[in-house]
Amino acid sequence: MSKKHPVIAVTGSSGAGTTTVKRAFEHIFFREKISAAVVEGDSFHSLGRVEFRERVKQEEARGNKHFSHFGPESNHFDKLEDLFRTYGETGGGKKRYYIHSDEEAVFHNKRLGVSLKPGEFTPWEEIPHGTDLLFYEGLHGLVATDKVNLPKHVDLGVGVVPVVNLEWIQKIHRDGAERGYSAEVIVDTILRRMPDYVNYITPQFSHTHINFQRVATVDTSNPFISRDIPSPDESFVIIRFRDRKAVDFPYLLNMIPNAFMSRSNTIVVPGGKMGYAMELVLEPVIQRMIDESHKK
Repeated sequence: MSKKHPVIAVTGSSGAGTTTVKRAFEHIFFREKISAAVVEGDSFHSLGRVEFRERVKQEEARGNKHFSHFGPESNHFDKLEDLFRTYGETGGGKKRYYIHSDEEAVFHNKRLGVSLKPGEFTPWEEIPHGTDLLFYEGLHGLVATDKVNLPKHVDLGVGVVPVVNLEWIQKIHRDGAERGYSAEVIVDTILRRMPDYVNYITPQFSHTHINFQRVATVDTSNPFISRDIPSPDESFVIIRFRDRKAVDFPYLLNMIPNAFMSRSNTIVVPGGKMGYAMELVLEPVIQRMIDESHKK
């Protein structure tokens, strides 16, 4: 951890809602004129799209039906830890981009003078000098194993995690609508990922400083037959703080309509107020981090 070069890690599985919290951070960075070195979790996968598909086939031929993007064999946990450590010490480090789409390919090919396709990685490059903090958003920002310990390098860890049935509903609908996957393929992916989800995704939420968990107020008992994703108005967001003494709960309760406390370190807000609540919760934390970094 570094007071001079803070590291923020937002962690959550695909479809969990990390985009919402990323947008909240972007609003805060804009208002406070904070220059952030943004790092995408996908860029620390160790296999491109084609390589990953081939590796899955190879592992299945060996009898391993649980090879997934969630586990250590398909990710550079060591390089991510090196980045967090180096940034905390010097404000520098190396990052790259995973190309998701044709539009991103055009942008990076023009920027770097290369010829890359979606599903591939750009070359490693130095983080620009003089940023105020590092902002990571992805799957593994707080992974701890017998070989790496990312939480010890993170100044602010934020978890974004719906209850598991809601997470599955979001994945089923997204992969079906956006990627054209059949229900059978989506269920197979969920089952294949499960051991790595249990061993490498879930434990991270014990290392976070703040967790945002969305809970539906409608029946999600069988996510595989759900017709639609519960809307924000059909859900609550549970916000859990590791250090309750550092939180102004009366202020939050006054500012967020219909919010209430369920435990001494937990506040519950309407799902439709999730983004607003995130900004209220996170802005003073980030302000303190930046103030402390400028004193060093």
